[in-house]
Amino acid sequence: MTVGVALNPIDPTNQIDASVELAKEAAAAGLRSVWFGQTFGADSPQLAAIAGREVPGLQVGTSAIPIFGRHPLVVSSQAQTAQAATHGRYHLGLALGTKFLTEGGFGIPFDRPIARLREFLTALRQLTETSSADFHGELLTATTPVPARVPGAESGVPLLVAAMGPQALRVSGELADGILPYIAGPRALAEHIVPAVTVAAEAAGRPAPRIVALVNGVVTDDVDAVRAKVAENLRFYEQVPSYARAIEQSGGRHAVDVAVVGDEKTVAAEVQRYRDAGATEVVFAGTEVAGDADRRRTWELLGTLAG
Repeated sequence: MTVGVALNPIDPTNQIDASVELAKEAAAAGLRSVWFGQTFGADSPQLAAIAGREVPGLQVGTSAIPIFGRHPLVVSSQAQTAQAATHGRYHLGLALGTKFLTEGGFGIPFDRPIARLREFLTALRQLTETSSADFHGELLTATTPVPARVPGAESGVPLLVAAMGPQALRVSGELADGILPYIAGPRALAEHIVPAVTVAAEAAGRPAPRIVALVNGVVTDDVDAVRAKVAENLRFYEQVPSYARAIEQSGGRHAVDVAVVGDEKTVAAEVQRYRDAGATEVVFAGTEVAGDADRRRTWELLGTLAG
């Protein structure tokens, strides 16, 4: 069991420098991993590679790269490069993304996401495991007329998917190494998410999947004010069907209902609930929402729980 944090540096000067400093701070606090999101800004595999190289021993990952607008050959190159740079400490997280960002940003239809995920993972696993591919699907083609090997990345790259819906969980269990559920509480994990992906992995003859639960949370004394900020930051996700379903399965009505906000005792108890629900790893996101003092307080607690 490991405990980590998602980094979201707000330094307006240099995001890369700020990310490295936060990664160093996380490691000093006893945290085992740091994760980087992906939108239209900084390239998350590069951030992970730089942070992992600057902070030896720290696990680094992306959570998560949307597959629309990207190709398995390109993502494989990024992932293998990050894996070589960190000497085996990089974890690749992928996501379906959303219709809003896919069509609004890339100008491409958000069509057949599950079929695309299956083809993407099939081609990508060939590439990360053998450094070659000969895949011809309905939606994707990935072949390697020249080698795709990155020396130093021979250990392969763990493939994780931000899956929560039944179909995405089935594909992830069959083809990935684990999942990255986000805004899904312990009840949703225990009753819906973990059983579904575990059954799919068993049916495919794969090992038990990793369950890396991403949790919005912060240790604070100003609970009401912080919850109000968290509610505002997470409101977007309530409009995305997969997240809305996970919130409902968790027993909540709004995304903030799944957030973990409170004192050390409250937060530690919630981390244990995630473990009991089947999470193999817990990663806290949004720890910066209440300022540096509460972020450091949160990281200090999580560091003790990681030990």
